[in-house]
Amino acid sequence: MLGFDVVDLGPADHPEPGETAPAFTRPLVTDEFWEDQSLSALVDEHDGPTVLVFTPMAGSFLAKYVWDELTARGWDEHEAQVVGLTASTPYEIKRFVHDNDYPFRFFADPGNDVAEAYGIAHDLDGMTGISEPRVAVFALDADHTVESAWVATDWPEFPDYDELEADLGLE
Repeated sequence: MLGFDVVDLGPADHPEPGETAPAFTRPLVTDEFWEDQSLSALVDEHDGPTVLVFTPMAGSFLAKYVWDELTARGWDEHEAQVVGLTASTPYEIKRFVHDNDYPFRFFADPGNDVAEAYGIAHDLDGMTGISEPRVAVFALDADHTVESAWVATDWPEFPDYDELEADLGLE
């Protein structure tokens, strides 16, 4: 017994490889501070691919599991810059990053508007007007083109990390 129901989220209308990633500006949070940053500026400042990892709200077991796994696998040690995005406030994210000693930065999207633009938002059961992103991973090149996309179709669902690393060139 899992202790929870697996929920079919249905299809998502997310950006596919070859499409331009939706632009946005949100607070970019570390364990020390945050400031507004555009996706464009983030991608442009880095010499290499950018990997956006969407997870549910900071502190949820899904978010913690994903970020614990990415930290253990050393995703911060590759050429790609890995950046999180979650439907949490900067305060919640700062505490989440600090408490777990994550080496990543996170975009705060408490209104879940970025997940909506990426077609990966889902409503939380029993909470009218509350949504969060599905677990999803998008790799972007320097031109903001989606090179790779993985999006959960069930709740909870996690990517095949080995397959994802091979697809992203993070082996």
